[in-house]
Amino acid sequence: MSRYATTDLHGCLHTFRHLVEEELRLTRHDELYLLGDYVNKGPDSRGVLDYLMQLQARGYQVQCLRGNHDQALLDGARHRWRWDWLGPRGRLPTLRSFGVPRLGDIPPHYLDWLEALPYEIELPDVVLVHAGYNFALPAAAMRQEHATMLNIKKFVFDPSRLGGKRLLHGHVPIATAQLRAKVAMQPGALGLDTGCVYRHNPELAHLAALNLDTWELTLVPNREPAYSIGKR
Repeated sequence: MSRYATTDLHGCLHTFRHLVEEELRLTRHDELYLLGDYVNKGPDSRGVLDYLMQLQARGYQVQCLRGNHDQALLDGARHRWRWDWLGPRGRLPTLRSFGVPRLGDIPPHYLDWLEALPYEIELPDVVLVHAGYNFALPAAAMRQEHATMLNIKKFVFDPSRLGGKRLLHGHVPIATAQLRAKVAMQPGALGLDTGCVYRHNPELAHLAALNLDTWELTLVPNREPAYSIGKR
């Protein structure tokens, strides 16, 4: 059995499938943890959700956290608050993937799946969250501040607030070379987002997966058919 974590798929279905089926060769004995942001920006948000649901339905041990883009899609579709979905360039690819004109027309079972996603997952040796925590808060309080857990971009890691466990997160893209260097140091907190969706940026444009037991890093370059996106 192996345990893996990856994050920030952003509609990159072909790349994710290649990671799961060709690189990790995931079995039903393995565990795969995803740290959020399955939708928006990239070409096939619906395809990513379908594939994740299929893996779970087929008995694969795939556990998914919610990310800020998953929350924004959910909120926009259920009219909880108005958000421009990063403007037309960010919104339209998502709508096209679902074949609908408005977020509110997304089929309910996708929204129900997103609604059920947890904000964090705690394992015996590591805590998984999409963005991070406000470590200035008391330990119990920081783990209930959901907006921060989905959106924070900078924090000072305090392992004592997590019972001495490591922290893995996504949310903020970092260059693949930077991630390789960090993994080699085995730090207490590690961000795994290497900006897979930003296919024009050679320093990013990879999907990263970490073996939680060996700290072996797998990097898969973006394998999507051409799509329009800004160069971050």
